[in-house]
Amino acid sequence: MAAAIKPFYFDISDDEIEFFMDGARQILKSGTLILGNHTQEFETAFAEYVGTKHAIAVNSGTSGLEILLRLKGTENTTVLVPTNTNFATVASVLRVNSDVQYLDMDPKTFAPSLAMVKEAVEDKSYPKPLSGVFWVHIGGVISPEFPAVVEYCHSQGLHVWEDTAHAHGSQFQGKQAGNLADGASFSFFPTKVMTTFEGGMVTLNDDEEDTIARSLRNQGKRGMNFGGLHTDFGNSTRMTEIHALLGQIHLAKLTKMLATRQRAYELITAPLREAGIEFVSTDHMDRASQYKLMVLLPEGKTPAQMKQALAAEEIYLGGTVYEIPCHLQPVFKDVCPGQSFPNAETWCPRHICPPLTSGTTPEEAARVGEALVRHLKSCAI
Repeated sequence: MAAAIKPFYFDISDDEIEFFMDGARQILKSGTLILGNHTQEFETAFAEYVGTKHAIAVNSGTSGLEILLRLKGTENTTVLVPTNTNFATVASVLRVNSDVQYLDMDPKTFAPSLAMVKEAVEDKSYPKPLSGVFWVHIGGVISPEFPAVVEYCHSQGLHVWEDTAHAHGSQFQGKQAGNLADGASFSFFPTKVMTTFEGGMVTLNDDEEDTIARSLRNQGKRGMNFGGLHTDFGNSTRMTEIHALLGQIHLAKLTKMLATRQRAYELITAPLREAGIEFVSTDHMDRASQYKLMVLLPEGKTPAQMKQALAAEEIYLGGTVYEIPCHLQPVFKDVCPGQSFPNAETWCPRHICPPLTSGTTPEEAARVGEALVRHLKSCAI
C-alpha cells in the first residue's frame, strides 16, 4: 500500500525549528511578548510582499474583518456577503450591528458574479443603508470579474473589502489579493497556506486608517503601544511576538510553498481536464495560492462516497469550501430568512477538495489526479 496522502501539512524544516526555538528563547528572555520587533518586522515584510503601504498584525483573521468594517464606520448599515463563506465573514458584520444581505455564487468561481452584485445593489428594500460588499477569494481564486466589481461598487459610493483568508500570494492582473480594494484581512490559522499558529493580518493603503487599526487592535490606545489613555473603542486583538516569529519563517518561504502547490495543482488537474471533469480553474490568474482545489461532482456522486472510496486508497480529502452555506447555518437562521440561493444550495454540498499542500510531491499529485478520474468516471463507487 502506498503512503497516505493527507490534506494538511505543516511546512517547517528541522533548521527552521531550531531557528524558531532560538528566537522564542530570545523573546522570553527579553520580556517583550507583544508589539515588539518581531511583530514590526513581520508587518513590514508582509506589506512589502502584498504591495500595500501598511500591514497590521492581529490575533485572527476574524478580528481583522471586524477592524476593516469599523475603519469605514459601517455600523448600522447593510453589507453584501457571499453565502458561500466561513462563519467569520458573516459574524464580523453582525458584531458591528449591521445587517447581512447574502449573495449567491457562480460555480465557475465559487464567488458571486458581477450581475449578482448589481442586482443586490439596485435593491432598495434594505432596512439599513447599503455600505459595501465583503468579497471572499474562496480557495485563493480571484474572480476575473473582481476588478469590475470594485469599479462598479466604487461608482455607487460603496466600499469593497477583501476576505483574503485563503489567498496568500494570489495575484491577478499584476496586483495581489489584499491590495485590490479598500482593505483586506488574511488568516494565519494552522490549515492556511502559511500560519502563525493563530493570527491574521490587515492590509491597507490609507495612513489614517493604519493609525486607527493599530489602535483598535490595542484597546484603543491610539499612537502608543502601552499606557492608560484610550481614544478608540478597540479590543485586545494583538498578535504575540512568538506568533510573529513563526509568521516571519513562513513568509520567507511562501514563494517556494506556492510553487509546490502550483505544480501539484497542474498535475492533479491535467487528467481532470482530459476526462472532462469540472473544477474551479485558476488559469486566468498570474499566480494562485492553490489553498483549495474545488472539484465539482457529477450527478450521482456524493462527497461521502468519494471520501470513502479515496480513503480506501490512503488518499484523504480536505475540508470543502463550504459544505453548508451560511444562510443554512443554524446560528444565522435570522439572517435573510426565507431567501434562497440556488447555486450555493446545489454546489456547496456537491464538491470535494482533494489533498493539495506545500508538502504534496509530484508523485502524490499524479496519484490523486488518477484516482479522482477513476472514481468520478466510474458508474458506481
